[in-house]
Amino acid sequence: MKSVFKKAGILMLAGAFALSGCSGGDSKKQSDNPDQAANFNKTGLPIVNEPVSLKMVSPKAALAPEYSEMEIFKRLEAETNVKIEWENIPDTDFAEKKNLLLASGNLPDAFYGAGLSDYELVNYGEDGTILPLEDLIDQYAPNLKALLDRRPDIKSSITAPDGHIYGLPSWEENNLGTNPFFHVINTKWLDKLGLKMPQTLDEYTEALVAFKTQDPNGNGKADEIPLSFMHMQWCMDIAGIFGAFGLPDNMEHRIVRDGKVIFTATQPEYKEALKYFHEKWYKQGLIDPESFTQDAAQYLAKGKTTVETLGSYIWWEVEEVVGPERSKDYALLSPLKGPNGDQSIGRGNGGGPGRGAFVITKENKNPEITMRWIDQQYEPYMAAQIHWGPLDIVFEKDENGKLVNLPLPEGTSAGEFRQKVAPGAGGPGVISIEDLGKVVDLEPRAQQRVKDLEKYYDPYMEKENYPSIFFEPEELDKINRIEPELIKYVNTQRGKFIVDGGVDEQWDSYVKTLEKMGLNELMEIYQNGLDRYNANLNR
Repeated sequence: MKSVFKKAGILMLAGAFALSGCSGGDSKKQSDNPDQAANFNKTGLPIVNEPVSLKMVSPKAALAPEYSEMEIFKRLEAETNVKIEWENIPDTDFAEKKNLLLASGNLPDAFYGAGLSDYELVNYGEDGTILPLEDLIDQYAPNLKALLDRRPDIKSSITAPDGHIYGLPSWEENNLGTNPFFHVINTKWLDKLGLKMPQTLDEYTEALVAFKTQDPNGNGKADEIPLSFMHMQWCMDIAGIFGAFGLPDNMEHRIVRDGKVIFTATQPEYKEALKYFHEKWYKQGLIDPESFTQDAAQYLAKGKTTVETLGSYIWWEVEEVVGPERSKDYALLSPLKGPNGDQSIGRGNGGGPGRGAFVITKENKNPEITMRWIDQQYEPYMAAQIHWGPLDIVFEKDENGKLVNLPLPEGTSAGEFRQKVAPGAGGPGVISIEDLGKVVDLEPRAQQRVKDLEKYYDPYMEKENYPSIFFEPEELDKINRIEPELIKYVNTQRGKFIVDGGVDEQWDSYVKTLEKMGLNELMEIYQNGLDRYNANLNR
């Protein structure tokens, strides 16, 4: 299994990826051109009298069609007269190719659903690669401006330390991200084997052993997968189970207790968890070996095999992994009680709006048109459709004008359907807490998730998290210099310790390596940022 952790290959992107038809050359804005200015309507629809094309780069989920074929964008084009020439990139490749485009200067007019980091926003904003947007918002984005006027907290969150807004927000204000790690087990198999629902980590391990050795699917083959997950992936990882050892883990390996920032991956509780997972799980063949390499499509397929083979998994929607019919065979586990009686689940970091969902580049000759086009997606009804899907396909309006969900197509999970009909949660648009229940209902699976959080996880959840802080440029420079390689090393070692063992022998060397990589400096930045954030809250 050591080859699992070798680099899959050097990414040879430079020169190999060319964005077809990217804007370039003349950077004159439309307001300098009388013909273009006459074509532009500052208010109302359509935005332009004669069609205008904009080139946009966006990630695309695995099941999504090209955005040019997505109904919601067809409707926007018909209403606005603005045609988007989409360059859709698979979401698994988007970060690499986006970085190449930004660095090379081979730019589209805008990046959509871009998820730009704070570092990218600040640095590409500072060097002029992407435009400051606050003046365009004031003049051409009445929906977004009304939102920011009504919610100064959102405006503050997306405003960089230099006072500019470089990226537009994306947010579903529903608090569902407090815990992404929903732990699922096959209760049909438990019943068949005469096992009770596990309450402790050791009882869970006993169930996994029984799943592997006692042929619970009854086909006479050793094809059962006791536990599958996706190593260090959002909502698919075993980070939540670390809480059984007294210290939950998360994607950043960073939690907060009593106002103090803790890096989990150097703590003794983390070490004990890794030892347990290697000795009790991996060595006994209870962990799916592909948990460290599989992508989402492979992972989701494991719950839908002809013969039921999946015993336990991590995902925040039961049905999306195993399908609607088979979901009755599965149930959620509350956090397991560990060897010393610890029982907790981490609270997800961040919260608040993403601030890099949409950026306009310096190559854009029509920033006013672009801002008016994207502003349509900050109208609350359209924001809901951008995130979940269009009227008459996903929603209908009830007698009060509220968007309510239509039944799903037969045999389709909500998560799969959402990928096919909408850009989704990473797309621009804000569905505020005020909109929920008035403009749109939470989709049924989200309503179920709220109930599941309250029942299974909220009683055991950490009280604090690390908030979404927009750091100063010099802090971002240091974070970007230290953190990517440090986290990559931690995640690689985490996998190796689970698969190969050796955590006792290698621990001191591992910790010293992290310190040499700048861990202490990184944690000082995060602590100072949190202290500053808390001081501002208390003013």
